[in-house]
Amino acid sequence: MKKLQEQELRKIKGGITLSGTLLNSFTSLLKVLLDAGRALGSSIRRLDENAICPLK
Repeated sequence: MKKLQEQELRKIKGGITLSGTLLNSFTSLLKVLLDAGRALGSSIRRLDENAICPLK
């Protein structure tokens, strides 16, 4: 294996690729956050309207 010179090392650029797995995990995270927001909003609304099911 050839050792690279300092000038060659400075030319190396890395990057990120958007794969299907990455997009799928991002959409799953977005769904979880939206569901949590809906649940929180619903519970706040029910508390405000005093529409809570009584405990036995």
